[in-house]
Amino acid sequence: MKYCKPLRHVRLSDVPSVGGKNASVGEMLHYLTHMGINIPDGFALTTDAFWQFLIVNNIRKSLEQELSRLDVRELSNLADVGMRCRSLVAHGAVQPEYGSTQQESLRLPNEIWNEARLMYDEMFIDPVASVAVRSSASAEDLPDASFAGQHDSFLNVRGHKDLHDAIIMCYISLFNDRAIKYRIDNGIEHMNVGMSVGVQRMVRADVGSAGVAFTIDPETGFSNVVYITSCWGLGESIVQGAVNPDEFYVYKTKAYQDRQTQALNERHEKEQGGFFPVIRKRVGSKENMSVGMRDVFSITDSDVQTLTDWCLKIESHYMMPMDVEFAKDGITQELFVVQARPETVQSRQRHLSFKEYKLKTKPEPICKGKAVGHSIASGTVRIVRSLADAPKVKKGDVIVADITNPDWNALLTKAICIVTNKGGRTSHASIVARELGIHAVVGTGNATERLSDGQLITVSCIEGDEGFVYDGLVKWDETDINFRNVPETIVKPMLILADPDKAFHLSFYPSAGVGLLRMEFIISNSIAIHPMALARFDDVPDGAEKVSIEALTRHYAEKKEFFVDQLSQSLATVAAAFHPRPVIVRMSDFKTNEYALLIGGKYFEPTEENPMLGFRGASRYYNERYREGFALECAAVRRVRNEWGFDNVKAMIPFCRTVDEGRQVLETMKQFGLVRGEQGLEVYVMVEIPSNVILAKEFAEIFDGFSIGSNDLTQLTLGIDRDSSIISNLFDESNNAVKSLLASAIKQAKEAGKPIGLCGQAPSDHPEFAQFLVEQGIGSISFTADALLKGIQNISQAESKSWKKSLKEKLPSSLVGVLGSESLQPLLLLSAEHE
Repeated sequence: MKYCKPLRHVRLSDVPSVGGKNASVGEMLHYLTHMGINIPDGFALTTDAFWQFLIVNNIRKSLEQELSRLDVRELSNLADVGMRCRSLVAHGAVQPEYGSTQQESLRLPNEIWNEARLMYDEMFIDPVASVAVRSSASAEDLPDASFAGQHDSFLNVRGHKDLHDAIIMCYISLFNDRAIKYRIDNGIEHMNVGMSVGVQRMVRADVGSAGVAFTIDPETGFSNVVYITSCWGLGESIVQGAVNPDEFYVYKTKAYQDRQTQALNERHEKEQGGFFPVIRKRVGSKENMSVGMRDVFSITDSDVQTLTDWCLKIESHYMMPMDVEFAKDGITQELFVVQARPETVQSRQRHLSFKEYKLKTKPEPICKGKAVGHSIASGTVRIVRSLADAPKVKKGDVIVADITNPDWNALLTKAICIVTNKGGRTSHASIVARELGIHAVVGTGNATERLSDGQLITVSCIEGDEGFVYDGLVKWDETDINFRNVPETIVKPMLILADPDKAFHLSFYPSAGVGLLRMEFIISNSIAIHPMALARFDDVPDGAEKVSIEALTRHYAEKKEFFVDQLSQSLATVAAAFHPRPVIVRMSDFKTNEYALLIGGKYFEPTEENPMLGFRGASRYYNERYREGFALECAAVRRVRNEWGFDNVKAMIPFCRTVDEGRQVLETMKQFGLVRGEQGLEVYVMVEIPSNVILAKEFAEIFDGFSIGSNDLTQLTLGIDRDSSIISNLFDESNNAVKSLLASAIKQAKEAGKPIGLCGQAPSDHPEFAQFLVEQGIGSISFTADALLKGIQNISQAESKSWKKSLKEKLPSSLVGVLGSESLQPLLLLSAEHE
């Protein structure tokens, strides 16, 4: 046939004749179906058919004339030019009002329509077979221009008449206002773009489910996860942002990462999919469904595994991060990949520089949702319900809407950021925000109700997964972060982390891993319920707190599983972000007054006069008051390490007062399935009590490493309550008594052959303190993210002074004089590393 091609005969090289979307589907049909990937078959009308349609109907020259008068700078007449072009394609002449019936619609030339009808009848035997009719422009779904959502597609098309009309509507959509503007923005000549049309078997997702998957985190560019969103019904709901979908983050296992290196030679061989850990999943509100269906995941665990395997095979074939659309047939329960295109935003980033932000104050937010982007801005609210509201939007305004629409693309370029009621990270608002380089808060649920036109607000997407909207102008500090010239050091710089939602972003920082992951902050922010209130739910009195626990755990058959699942997801997110770099997880270290603030906590915590020195840390883990809670902590760590394979996770015990207590904790962990040394598990202990230093040699016999908690060690050495403002001036980590203990701890750890590090701000705030630690031989120093670069600089300067001093001691002065000390630095660094 001259104008139609079966998709199975199409390849990527056929983009000029069948467009990017059809070429990709054909490529997958040919190369990937034998790997077990289901792809709906069909055919494509070529771009030759489109050009012939223009020629036979004598409208090409008229289209060129209309487009030539477009104000490409201000786009002041975009709506008029777009309407006139669409009218030409629909009717062969400009109608007074597009879509009017004053003139008959244009038809496909007989030679084209006869081919299309014949191929439809041959491929879809049922005369009223349901098909999807998709636009596929020759400049679409390319690595440098996605055109996602710019052209129209039509689902559940049945019969010859509807097929014909859908093809014409695809042609018309080439001249959508948004598509015209997109071509201008990307420097693409309008009449150099041809429109192909794909006709595929319809997957009955309307009675099933559908979604979008990225083989890269679309927010941060972290490449070792597959991000999947899904909802009940057609995938349009997700793309349009009409629902807040279900979310899944799936880790690309090491086996897959290793085989990427062989992709060139083996990418067409069928591979068996393994188990992929789902490190995070969230049930979306899915507003388009009945209440009962909203709380149910729209795809199964098995579907997630299958989709991940398929996505990785697609990524391996294309050798680039991909954006994959899928559908699940509600009648046959079969999964299908319906299209795949290159991811075009994060895959271009080099992640060598960032802007970091910090709020000077943090008021209560008016509303919150999912953060898209990493930025903050203040602006005036403009509530937009349709394009009729466009005139009121000025450059630098905050567009607030229920959902956004592809027809708004020109309008959205004026926005400093976007806020929506509905939608997830793969919605239209999110995609456009990324392409425009602005941030957005999507899925707030109530932004159009809580905000009003003309209101000044601050929109923050700097606090991890959640984005917040604050009333008025909230001031912030900005810092430029550049990783291009960060010096390498012998002492390992590591991170202190409390919020797993920031892990993917922080994984690009030049750290040797996470030296301190604070479990108690995860419990407080992600779980909010006291673990004993879940372990002994029946002991919680009836009342508001019991109702809250029931509501939060409603998706779980057992209350305890809520804690284990939520904690393991948070731990795994961090472990995945930094793998294979170590992640040292400190078991919970709340004090009793802090535990009591958790939901149900007051029923299980004693009241103490001095919680800082009371029932905290190691003493809780084997005590009957908390033992069952500690079992849940151990179960989460065991799942992350033993079931999901994150062997970079190490456990750390805080506030362990005696060696015997350490043995008792290790025995308790063993009873709960965490055995030191088994499957490579290492257990560290915090050095924060003078007894930890005095008996460091004995502690080294039962633990695998040490981490100095300088704050607690300082206050307990000097007898100072660090929370007391009256004597805060006496708190000094550089006090000789503290430094003496630090030096002793480091010396004993090194003699025992055990790693030792320090967690705290002092080495970044005080270069002389970093110098002291380097000279003592500290192995690592952990910093908060905002102090990391300064800390690395201080370590580097300290090491430089240290090796220069070493030169004078170890080498003849004549040799140093001849070679120069700078040229000997690599040799000394290597020597120190060897030691």
